[in-house]
This record gives sequence, C-alpha cells and structure tokens, in this order.
Amino acid sequence: MTDALRDAVELHGDWLRVPLGGGHTADFHYRWLRHNCDRERHPHTRERTRCSSELPDDVRPRVASLAGDALFVVWEPDGHESLYPLAWLDTHAYARDRVDVPAPAADLAAIEVSAVDLPLGRQIAAALARVREHGAAVVRRDPSDSRSPEAATEAIVTAFEAAGLRAVATHFGRIEDLRTDNTTNQNTDQLGYTDAPIHLHTDQPFLDRPPRYQVLQCIRAADQGGDNLLADARAAFRHLEAHDARAADLLATVPVRFDRKQQNFARVVCSPIVARRGDRDFLVRSSYFTLAPHRLPFAQMGEFYRAHDRFIRLVRDPRHHVLVRLQPGDWLVYDDHRTLHARTGFTGPRWLRGIYFDHADPAGAT
Repeated sequence: MTDALRDAVELHGDWLRVPLGGGHTADFHYRWLRHNCDRERHPHTRERTRCSSELPDDVRPRVASLAGDALFVVWEPDGHESLYPLAWLDTHAYARDRVDVPAPAADLAAIEVSAVDLPLGRQIAAALARVREHGAAVVRRDPSDSRSPEAATEAIVTAFEAAGLRAVATHFGRIEDLRTDNTTNQNTDQLGYTDAPIHLHTDQPFLDRPPRYQVLQCIRAADQGGDNLLADARAAFRHLEAHDARAADLLATVPVRFDRKQQNFARVVCSPIVARRGDRDFLVRSSYFTLAPHRLPFAQMGEFYRAHDRFIRLVRDPRHHVLVRLQPGDWLVYDDHRTLHARTGFTGPRWLRGIYFDHADPAGAT
C-alpha cells in the first residue's frame, strides 16, 4: 500500500476511517463527528451550542480529507465545514484499529467446481467443502458425459447419501420438478412453479427444522432469464452485528410467524428470523411471501421493522449477490440454513429439479 493510500480517509456506509499515524486508524460515525464539530461552540465558554437532535437524519460527508494534522469535512446536506485535529480524534477515539466485518462476497469463481475428470463422489466432496466455506457451490457438467441430465438425478441423490446425507421429502414430494407445466408434484400452488421472479428467501421456514441443503439440478435452461441469485445471510448478519448490535439482537430474539397456506397444506412456525447464531449451527428463516402479519408490542414494532429491513436491504444489495446461470447438467447446492436464494423471471420451458438433503445424524452437522 502506498503512503498516499495509507493516509487517505475511507468513507463507508455511515462511518469513516481516519489514519492517525504510526499505522493506527480510528473509525467514527458521521453523526458523532458532526455532533462534535468544534465550530459549534460558544466563542467564550467553549460549550457546545447544538444538540444532536437538531441534525438532519441524512447527515454525511460531501468531502472528507486530511488537511495537515486535521480532518477536514464538508457536510451534506447543508454544506457546513468542520475541522478535527488528529490529536483530538486520537484522544476521543472509541473504535481504534477496529477490524471491520465484511459484507457478503459476490465471487462466483470461489464456489464453482468443474466436473471434468472428477467422479461424482469427488464432485460432491468438493461442492460440500465450498458450501462449508461459502454457503453454496455450483458444479459444472463434464461435457464428455453422454448421459441426459434427467438420467443423472438419481445418481446425484445416491452420491449425496453416500456422503452421509439423506434425501428429505417435503409437502411437494421427494423430488421437485420446478417447471410451469408441472404434473408430478403435490401442492404446486406456489411461486416456484411459475415463471415469475422470486426474490431472496430460504426454503421451508415454516417447518420446525427446515432441511439443511437443497440441490437444484438444471434439466433445461430458460430461453431468457431464469438465473439464480445467492446471498450469504450469515455473512450479512455478522456484518450487521458489527455495525448495529441492537438490530442483530432483535432479529435473533423476537419471534415472528411463518405461515404457509396452500390448497392441500398448512403449517405455522413461530421463530426469530435468526433462529441460531453460531457459525457452525447458524439458522436463518427468511421468506417474504410466507411471513405472517407481525403481532409485536406497539412499542417494539417500529424498531423491529428497522432491524428487519436493514438486514434484508443488505442481502438484497446486488453488490453482495452471486449470479449463477445454470446450463443443462449443471447443479447447484446451497446451505438453506445460511444462504438466501432467488430467481429472475424467465421465458421458455425452464426445468430445474430440486432435492432437499439433511444430515443423516443432525447432531453431527457441521
């Protein structure tokens, strides 16, 4: 890193990082800095003359840079100018040398596995290793494989079961044929069997224990659209925890209801959005189309919506998405306890097969 970059002020969502010299930094929220502007003190008594409640909610820097031994900021939206001596910032730093928790990554290459020259068992081992690290994996078909994608479905199921997982039947059936002309599954009155876009969600949040993994195998790609999107909700929650502990606590402690009503199926589960917080046993339930109307105390409703919406806006930010275009024979596996998935709208006879899996011994899940 060059000296110029090392000495630069870094602007982030609602905070900035200031180099203090000697390799040290300190992080400050915009509102804290604006509230502590030295130019809004009485000239004789040096008492503060402005309350933070008087500041606009959207206060943020228009300009932020080092000017000699001070931080210079021009503020939005009013153009107010502030100057903070670095020595003063050093004295009052409340987040010195903080290591930030990154938002979810968006690296397709990190989760891809080539099936070329890999037997199916090794493909699954490589895919599950990526799932443990990144939450999902995409296996690209070996073009020399002469089998039809349809013929490979049961072989995939058998290989996953040999790896210590078991196929889990749901109210749709053992294997879902995700296509608009579905005639093989039960309870097809849901978005997955249409050509509509579906935004990020987890599957089966209305079950006491949702299946841990889902495999989506591409039999036929859409003519247009039908891309899969993935977002690491565990990484998003860790990022939120590091920036807004209260919001994270609300998501992990306030129970809400997931209510699935279909023509031949009904189930309700009451659970926090983040049902388990541990890295090894993380469980998020997120489904905007099965979330029932909240029944929270009046005094809690506003802050819960703020927490929920901040989290969902984070995972819905396209900068944090992995975009996957599956071709016939490719398959995707993701951790449904950790990873949100979505689909763009499409045209044409798109056909994916979905199979849920869980650990044969849930106590041994990793």
